Amino acid sequence: MPLPFLTADRASDPAADDLPLPYDDRDRWRRPYRPGPWRVGAAALLLLLASYVLFAAVIIALTGTPSGAGTVLGIALVVIAGALRLLRMGVWVSARGLRRAGFFSTRTVPWKQVVTVRTVQQPVRWLGLPRTVQGQALVLVRRSRSPEDAPPLLTTHDADFLARPQAFDRAADTVEAWAAEYRRV
Repeated sequence: MPLPFLTADRASDPAADDLPLPYDDRDRWRRPYRPGPWRVGAAALLLLLASYVLFAAVIIALTGTPSGAGTVLGIALVVIAGALRLLRMGVWVSARGLRRAGFFSTRTVPWKQVVTVRTVQQPVRWLGLPRTVQGQALVLVRRSRSPEDAPPLLTTHDADFLARPQAFDRAADTVEAWAAEYRRV
């Protein structure tokens, strides 16, 4: 017996069957993997902290000075923006190129400048901290730079893939496939 609700792979309008689904649009920037539990957990803790700071801003607004409440509100907004930026960090791909979003900066490399994207065995940072451990990294080799100049795109010990080697392998394979497809174009 078929279920009456629609699933994500079926359209409700028969005329919409020939339209591409949102994930089929190759011009949109997309992350080829899901954020890892460490990244999501850190963002959740930051948002929890922001809720307490917002509650403090309300209390200060009701009992204290408006300038003090505005300052605390500003602090809460900075914490919320930091949590959202933390969730946006990572590697993004589209038909235009490869984008590495960091916490403070975002760099985009057009596919024309990409020589290769490959997985290498090397010392990598553990959760972005100065401590290094042996692991795998997905590195980008560009036409204009040597491979040693650029930081790795993904590592087995970053916030998205720590203790998830299969997820790293899938993400690295996906980014390598995007690079192989669009380098030829």
